[in-house]
Amino acid sequence: MVGYKKNIKCRPDNLCAIIFTLCLSVRSVEYFLIETDKTVIGENILHKVVGILLLAGALKSMDLKWRDIGFQRNGFLSGILKGSLLGSVCFLISYGLESALLASRGTPAHLEIYISSFSLTGPQIKNTDLIFFVPCVLSNIVNVWMEEGVFRGLFLKTLSRDRTFWRADLIAAILFGIWHIVMPVRSCMNGEMSFSAAVLMGIGYMILSGVMGIKWGLLYHMTGNIWAGLGDHFLNNTVATNMLHVVSQNGADELQIVRIMAAQLISFALVLAIYCRRNRKRNRREHSS
Repeated sequence: MVGYKKNIKCRPDNLCAIIFTLCLSVRSVEYFLIETDKTVIGENILHKVVGILLLAGALKSMDLKWRDIGFQRNGFLSGILKGSLLGSVCFLISYGLESALLASRGTPAHLEIYISSFSLTGPQIKNTDLIFFVPCVLSNIVNVWMEEGVFRGLFLKTLSRDRTFWRADLIAAILFGIWHIVMPVRSCMNGEMSFSAAVLMGIGYMILSGVMGIKWGLLYHMTGNIWAGLGDHFLNNTVATNMLHVVSQNGADELQIVRIMAAQLISFALVLAIYCRRNRKRNRREHSS
């Protein structure tokens, strides 16, 4: 632990910058050159595996265990269930909102279950065979394990050593927003959207990802572990973007980004309200004691 304390005290920002730069570099290579999501795998998963390896190396160099950044065994099941419940309720509302909007435009829709890869310009593949659901689930487990482990576990623990939680959470959320900029950039480079549309989409997607990052950081801070945020993150990535689709006569997931945005804003408001309520209760107890 001596080496860890020395590293955190002397260079927390450098540590986060190095890990983030390495992960983003590998992510860019996969998105722009390898394009694993356009293969039978259907997901850009290679950079997530590399990210987990980098995270494991960083933990070892600092004499930390996985449980030190929130991957404790205690609270695993309850945390996953709470996060999944949060996501389920909020997406139930957003799916209803999406269906109502489509119906109001004269294009009533229905739900279909199949596997597709996520794209800002619409789903790219459609697979209904059961065999495709297994790699989707497994790849998204790797996905959320890496992102929650790096952006919430490692970054929040590291950055919180010499700043308040809110400042640390904001920095981690900004990095999480930047992390997602590769998607609109690639869509623009591939001619799937105009430059102006890519700029608007990029700004909006970074803000939305940042809000999601703040929310999962709050869950990490309130529960003391990674599981609630990981459960909510996993449900967002699998069910809402890859499995459960809204199909109308105009095609599938016409308003997918609206669905995701609505669900995330609702859940963010809910988590923030719970956090503020707990803080008020704690402050009243401290004043009365």
